[in-house]
Amino acid sequence: MTGTTDIPTIGHWIDGAVRASESGRTAPVYNPATGAQQAQVALADQAEIDEAIASAQRGYEEWSRYSIAKRQSILFSFRELLNARKGELAEIITREHGKVLSDAMGEIARGQEVVELATGFAHLTKGAFNENASTGIDVYSLKQPLGVVGVISPFNFPAMVPMWFFPVAIAAGNSVVLKPSEKDPSAALWMAELWKEAGLPDGVFTVLQGDKLAVDGLLTDPVVQSISFVGSTPIAKYIYETASQHGKRVQALGGAKNHMLVLPDADLDIVADQAINAGYGAAGERCMAISVVLAVEPIADELIEKISQRIGELRIGDGASHPEPQMGPLITAEHRAKVSGYVDIAEADGAKIVVDGRDFTAPGCEDGFFFGPTLIDDVPTSSRAYTEEIFGPVLEVVRVKSYDEGVELINSGQFGNGTAIFTNDGGAARRFQNEIQVGMIGINVPIPVPVAYHSFGGWKQSLFGDSKAYGVQGFEFFTREKAVTSRWLDPATHGGINLGFPQND
Repeated sequence: MTGTTDIPTIGHWIDGAVRASESGRTAPVYNPATGAQQAQVALADQAEIDEAIASAQRGYEEWSRYSIAKRQSILFSFRELLNARKGELAEIITREHGKVLSDAMGEIARGQEVVELATGFAHLTKGAFNENASTGIDVYSLKQPLGVVGVISPFNFPAMVPMWFFPVAIAAGNSVVLKPSEKDPSAALWMAELWKEAGLPDGVFTVLQGDKLAVDGLLTDPVVQSISFVGSTPIAKYIYETASQHGKRVQALGGAKNHMLVLPDADLDIVADQAINAGYGAAGERCMAISVVLAVEPIADELIEKISQRIGELRIGDGASHPEPQMGPLITAEHRAKVSGYVDIAEADGAKIVVDGRDFTAPGCEDGFFFGPTLIDDVPTSSRAYTEEIFGPVLEVVRVKSYDEGVELINSGQFGNGTAIFTNDGGAARRFQNEIQVGMIGINVPIPVPVAYHSFGGWKQSLFGDSKAYGVQGFEFFTREKAVTSRWLDPATHGGINLGFPQND
């Protein structure tokens, strides 16, 4: 759409300052709780894409020469500023994404874990040294930054997902071009301003607002050395294939269909609480949300009753209201319609709608993009409602006869992001963690997002590329190694000419 003059326009962050766009293209930014457009975001044209990348290259050339001590000091400053002012960022997230304030604060806290990990980057970016590997010859390795790196982040975590990548990339000496979702773009600008205040040189952190044109610009520009992405599986595959064809490193994290396997010995009150938390938190707009409960019979009826009772007690509304609700709206009206369509599919395929959220309206927010918590029983495993990612507050129950049947269902799916088992049997839990073909596993933990010093990423269609996010793998992704073989010759003993292949005699 073209620009509108009576609402604010959210621009780029280039060369250490907000940059108004001259592209003439914008997209609407809504308050999901009210349904009202509150701003519009610029969509970059090719000239602005080129300008952003060129600025990032200049920033890299300066930043990569900074000492470890100086870089570390700026990272600590960013961490302290973020900790002191994270409430401001949470309000921005709630206003543009819709998740409740406490959930927004939780998102920031998980992102801040990676910032804190990055402050210790000196230990994670050092090389190795072998003296006298051959007579008079030393061999050592250096870990150096890539250069300009691109981060393309989704709407559901406008602060946390970028923080999975940019603290590590910046600590390692790279410059970052962040392309946030056009649905909630303001968090990225807020973080850019915080980096400026922390002392980061201009150009090291750039925010490029845009749509597919901006994405393709990052994927194809030869200056950009790597791409980090989180989003749906079809887009992750496109990102991986396109960026790889242009010679870039890629970590592209895709979609999910996360299962919770509940054994008959589990405490069903605990399971019901955790199913509610994992299925309906952030209105289900999480790649680590639990969307399928595999109930090993005969517990399904009792578990469904407990979950249904808890759904009826949930507070749903504007995430910024008081008292704070527990669940907010979906991101857009279009996404609400998509989620509703999946419930229609499940019903048409013979599933039983136990709790129906399709016609839910939050009091006082009649025009908001709300979708009520939905519980579906007996979902056929052939239904698209089971096989595809819904990305909304829809919890499906599939009844299985045994542990083995549940594991087979999980392992046969196209995704491999996260899964969980609930049981009091340690042997079953240990067997599960070894047999399941999924990248992140919870044992009596419904959303097993690893802490920052481990790494985040799934298997199969949930991850494209060889590197997961943050942790040690993150530092390996954002650095490349040089091996140096060194000899300081003694003129008296250098040995003369030898045309043979170098070897260790």
